[in-house]
Amino acid sequence: MKRISLFFAATILFIPLFLNATSFREDAKVNWLTMEEAEALALEEPRMIFVDVYTDWCGFCRRMTAETYSHPVIAAYLNENFYPVKFNAEQHDPISFQGVEYVNKNPGQRRSAHDFAIAILQGRLSYPTVVFFDEDIRLLTALPGFRPPKSMEAVLAFFSTHAYEESSDLQGFIEGFVGSVD
Repeated sequence: MKRISLFFAATILFIPLFLNATSFREDAKVNWLTMEEAEALALEEPRMIFVDVYTDWCGFCRRMTAETYSHPVIAAYLNENFYPVKFNAEQHDPISFQGVEYVNKNPGQRRSAHDFAIAILQGRLSYPTVVFFDEDIRLLTALPGFRPPKSMEAVLAFFSTHAYEESSDLQGFIEGFVGSVD
């Protein structure tokens, strides 16, 4: 009888903890959009657009997805302050952006870059790269390389708070930034 009551007591104590942990993980999910969806939303309700440019073969791209974008602070920050887009730089599907149709001209070839990736990365194809568009859907910059959550939080703040308008010193901003990520 004691074993059963201990089991029920333990169950009652751990169910809320399990549910909180599960919902916390669900909250740590970026609501990725397509470029077309982000553009349409930005035209309705202006907000910056964040684009994660990746490839399937890129190890650091997978690491950014697993470590950085799954971090609850980063996921929430992206969802609240940007229209986040995940764009495969080698995808085969055409996209339309700002009235221009972009395609992958060599979809059957190995590591063939999509014209949209070439355009927003300004020909500097490096993966992963994050790209920022302002509220008027103008390209601000492309930042190549892996970023762990702490660094990414500072980068996101640099753009979402418009600190880039006062100073172009992103590295200085990152070094002085105090955020929520440990």
